[in-house]
Parts: sequence; C-alpha cells; structure tokens
Amino acid sequence: MQFRILALAVAGILSAPSLARAEAATDLDEVVVTATRTQVALADSLFPAQVIDHDEIVRSQARSLPDLLRGRAGIDIGNQGGLGKNSTVFLRGAESDQVLVLIDGVRVGSVTAGLTAFQDLPVDQIDRIEIVRGPRSSLYGSEAIGGVIQIFTRRDQGAFTPRLRVGIGSHGLREASAGIGGGSERGWFGADVAWQRTDGINACRGTASAPGAPFGAGCFVDEPDRDGYRNSSLNLRGGVQVSDTLELQANALRAESRNEFDGSQYGGNVAQNVQQVLGTKLAWAPSERVDVTAQVGRNDDRSENFFHDAGGSRRVGNFDTSRKTASLQTDFSLDARNLLSAGADWQRDAVESDTEFDVTRRDNTGAFVEYQGTFGAHRLQASVRNDDNEQFGSHTTGGIGWGMAFADNFRVTANYATGFKAPTFNDLYYPFFGKPDLKPEKSKGYNVGIAQYAQRYSWTLNAYETRVDDLISYDSSIFLPNNIDDARIRGIELTFDTTVGEWDLSAQASHTDPRNRTHCTDDAIAAGACNFGNLLARRARDTGRIDLDRAFGAFRFGASLKGAGHRFDDAANAVRLGGYATFDLRVAYAFNPDWTLEARVDNAFDRDYETIAWYNQPGRGYGLSLRWAPVR
Repeated sequence: MQFRILALAVAGILSAPSLARAEAATDLDEVVVTATRTQVALADSLFPAQVIDHDEIVRSQARSLPDLLRGRAGIDIGNQGGLGKNSTVFLRGAESDQVLVLIDGVRVGSVTAGLTAFQDLPVDQIDRIEIVRGPRSSLYGSEAIGGVIQIFTRRDQGAFTPRLRVGIGSHGLREASAGIGGGSERGWFGADVAWQRTDGINACRGTASAPGAPFGAGCFVDEPDRDGYRNSSLNLRGGVQVSDTLELQANALRAESRNEFDGSQYGGNVAQNVQQVLGTKLAWAPSERVDVTAQVGRNDDRSENFFHDAGGSRRVGNFDTSRKTASLQTDFSLDARNLLSAGADWQRDAVESDTEFDVTRRDNTGAFVEYQGTFGAHRLQASVRNDDNEQFGSHTTGGIGWGMAFADNFRVTANYATGFKAPTFNDLYYPFFGKPDLKPEKSKGYNVGIAQYAQRYSWTLNAYETRVDDLISYDSSIFLPNNIDDARIRGIELTFDTTVGEWDLSAQASHTDPRNRTHCTDDAIAAGACNFGNLLARRARDTGRIDLDRAFGAFRFGASLKGAGHRFDDAANAVRLGGYATFDLRVAYAFNPDWTLEARVDNAFDRDYETIAWYNQPGRGYGLSLRWAPVR
C-alpha cells in the first residue's frame, strides 16, 4: 500500500501542470561508457542507463553504497542488519550474482560466492556510478545478465586542492576522510583516505529455533548485542599524457573492514575483509580514426572469519579470491556516423583457502565485435562475443539495439540481448557439495522504451522481459547443485527528472515480476514442494524513490522517500516480508565558501522493516558532518 501511494505520487508529478514551469534540469551532454564500452551520450544509449554523478552523491549525504543505490530504477537491495552488513543488489529481478560490477574498468567480486561486497566499498571514494540495465554479456561476458554497474573513482583536474570531511551520527557512527588532487592536460594525480566506524545495531533478531522460524532462517544463535563495523580505505590514482596520442593512467583502491555479526563457533561472528582493486590503462590514438585501449587489472576479495566469546578469540577460516584481467580494444571510426570496435579480454580466477577446493584456478578468454551506426534519425548497435572458459568450454552471446529520434526530443528504443553467468567455485568445487560439470546459466532479454530528453526535463519509460534457463539450485535427487531451475522476469521502469522553480526533482519507480518457471515433477507436486509460478526470493515487485532538493542562498534542503512492496524470503513463498517506505531529511549550510555543515535524519518516521527475514534494519537515525573543500 505504501508503494502504491508512492507510485501515484510519481504519476501525479508526471501529469502536473507545473511541468510547464520547469527550467533547465537535463544535461544533454552527459555521456556513458559502460553501455557500449565507448563514449556515447546518455540520451543516445540504446540500452537503459543511468548516471549518478559526484554532485548527486555529495548532495544525498548517503553513508553507504547500498543506501545510495536503494530504490533506483530496476534496483532492489537486501541487507543483513544495517551499515556494513552483507548487502545484495538485485538488478531487474536477476539474482544478486548475475550483476557485473566494475571499478574503473576492472571486474570485481568474489569467485567463490559470486557476490560483490557493496557494503565494503566506501562511498567517500566514489566519484561517479553508471548503471546499465539488461543483459550485456555480448560486451563483457559472464555475470552481465541483470546488467552492469560501473563505479568510477575521482579524476582530479585543475590546481591541487585538499579536502576534508568529519562526521558523527547515531549508533556510535564516527567518520573522517581527507584527500588532495589536481592536474593539468599533461598529467594528474589524486589521493584520498577514509575511515568509518559504527557500534551498529543488533543485526539479527531471531534464530532457527525461534517460534515460526523455518530451518536455516536467521543466524542460528541468539546474540542480542550491537554488531559493530569499521572500514579504512585508501585510493590512489594518476595519469600522464605522454604525447598528443598516448595517455597512461593507473589507479589503486584498498578497503579493509572488520564486521561483527551474529554467528556461531562454526562460522564465526567477526569477519575481517579486504577489497583491493589495481588497474593500469594505456590509451593510444595512432590516427584520427583509430583508438586503441589496453588495460590490466586485479581484484582481491579476502575474508577471514573469527569466533569471539568470553573465552577469547579463535580463527575459523578464510577465503582469499583474486581476479586478474587484461583487455585490448580497438575502435575504428569508419566515418562520422559509423564506429566498429573489436576487442579481447582475458581473465584468471583463483582461490586460496583452508577449505580444500578440488580446483583453485581457471582461465577465461573472450573476444567481441561491436558496430554502432547512425542513419538519419535512426541508431543501430549490434555486438557478438565468444567466451572460451577452461571449465565449461565455449559460449556465444549477442545483442542488437535500435533507436529512433523524432520531434520534441522524443526517442524510442528496442533491443534484444543474450547473457550468461559462469558457475562459481562454490558451485563447482566446494568439498562434498560442488558439481564440476555444471553448465553456465543462460538468459535472453527484450526491452522496449520511450524517452524524452529536453532542456527543461527528462523522462524514460522501459518495459522488458528476461528469461533465464539452467539456473543453478540444490537438487535433492543427487544432493548437489544442478542446472534445474528456470525463471521469467517481466518489468517496467519509469524515471523523471526536472527542476520546477528552484526545486530539483528526481523520481524513479519500478515494477518487477520475477517468477519461478521451473516445471515440477509429480513427486514434487504431491509433496507440496512445487514452486512453479512463485515469486523469486527476496525481491520486491515494486520499488521506487523520490528525491527533492532546493538551495536557499547558503542553505540547501533535501528529502528522499524510498519504498518497496512486500517480498518473500523463500522459494516456497511461505515467509512474507511486508513493504515499507522511509523518509529522509537533509540540510547543508555553507557558512563559508570553503566550509559546509551538513545534517541529516534517516528514516524520520522510525519505520520498522526487514529486507531479509530475521535481520533488523536501523530505525530513526541522525548524522552531522563538517566538510572543507577550498574553492580555487
């Protein structure tokens, strides 16, 4: 019900006569690189895309990446107990491990669990985020079924300028960040450090033995304490224009975290994690029509678990995974309206752990070709890619998109694309559980959209369907994971941005229908274990947010309404979690050109809700921070 009110509010905004008084709100020169692996105007992208720029990140006062992403078009978040706790991102209803995440072009994520630790990526280190919705495996290979999220760290320009931020908040939150950066056309450099610590809340309220709890629910133990979190990070980056045709740049991000959770002597209750991303990129333009880009990178995802109790601390286990990548891409401008790109990617996944995996390394090589063309009012994009994986062999994906522009800056688009996801090391090689002959999960998706990008406002409307086959799930007939499940996901997404008077308004709403389409055996039907037609677990059908901001001289005020409908926590749809809506307030006061005081209230009406069964979410919270950014 709460989300229906939100959706009606969005519809009312779209039809309001005040739209005629809207002023410049749309940056028609905004570009994205993730949708095509080349620069293209956001308004010209044939695949639905969204950009969160640095100004929006600062204005939002978000203290974590999951909170920054929550409620955006196509995105739903599951969280296990507040700031710093395990968070999963569902994009267009796809599984959380079917979303490809890049940081400065480097592929990231655990090769054992298949997930990206969004909660450990410090928001203070992020300059820009691009979100592309829908299958993009024909450019990137595995994982890009739901879409691609690319995170960019800062690229400093101009005079070298320092910056500083300190903050405090509810639940014992303490924060500090500092940095310096600058550069010219011939070179640039930047460095930032950030630290965050919170005493947290009681993350898990229940156990598997609690009344009404199904087996495997909750955290298996009753620890009614506060579960803290801390994170320290360092980001270094730089670049040099070696010549008029050659540029070299490098980046390094390292985040170390300590996370307390409700656990047991077997799985631990404290995790020490490391997220590290290293990358080097060489861009060469040997002629006006040819651009060559080479990049090498490495991502390390490390986790070491401990069990702490009154008797002391002992180590439980560790998972250290790494991804080494290298890519080469050449873009040929056939003429001003036609671009041909060809490239190759190499990837090596590896794991080191005290858990003895049967195989600890695998390689993947992919090659792709992409064409982009403009024919009058029409645009065309087509791509095909083949991946040769050491475990499952060869897999080919493709995609094609078409768009047309017509009067009053309207655009219509349509696309079709296939995707796949390689099995994780846990799926394949975990002792007594892995199945080495698993096949990749496969998808095919359709999207049709209409949009209008004007100087005064912009809006987009997209409808899609994605079918996923050979989903990997537990097969009770062989007591192992197997390619036995299918899913069909249909949805519609609406975004709207404008400036009305002095108010900046952004509204987003999504309706997703993620259904299990696995046909059941007679035995499963007889046993009441058939899930055909059920909603996929932990995904709300309705999500959305409205952000409203205005500047009054030295003051800036803002509010955000974020909501989600009900969801089910299990495949049987027996455990229902109610919908929710939270209302956040924020204010910033620039009492000096270089100094800004910020304050916020999160979940102002103290709503009680869960996105994963038995895991609490923070109630009303407050924050206060001081930001120093000298104007040069």
